[in-house]
Amino acid sequence: MKADATQKRFDHLRASAYKPDMKKQFILCLITLLAIAPIYLGQAKPAKADKSAPSESTITDLEKSAWEAYKNKQADAFKALMSKEYYGVYAEGVKTLDGELADMAKSDLRDYSFSEVKVVFPHPKMAVMTYKAKVQATADGKDVSGTYNSGSVWVQEGGKWVGAFHTESKTQ
Repeated sequence: MKADATQKRFDHLRASAYKPDMKKQFILCLITLLAIAPIYLGQAKPAKADKSAPSESTITDLEKSAWEAYKNKQADAFKALMSKEYYGVYAEGVKTLDGELADMAKSDLRDYSFSEVKVVFPHPKMAVMTYKAKVQATADGKDVSGTYNSGSVWVQEGGKWVGAFHTESKTQ
């Protein structure tokens, strides 16, 4: 009898331990991203000396260009904006650049807008952008419209800014 009670308590604790908390997942993704950023920065080819520092608008424009390419199903344009080592982290899993391109064909992004945009440069060759994205879209025929907390990391590789990481979590 005592073993049954212990087992039930264990089952309850185990079940509650696996309930996802989107805010914690988002924070964990950003921490992970900052931890792996030196890998990307260490692999970058030395860029020519640039006297002008990157600006927030440069990174924001790149992010919007990526969204436009995705919206218009321009796979080559999207691919040109991303690092070959790109990763995206979503509720359904981790995606490589090839995974993003495959999903592009199965998605219909009708409209989007950004708000609460923030861009920081923890390193001269790395930009972290956070924002809210209001989206009107379907994926695999399902409506995925809503507001998402989003984050992207852009790194400079060979003198060119490319997207290395993206994550988003639907707000509740």
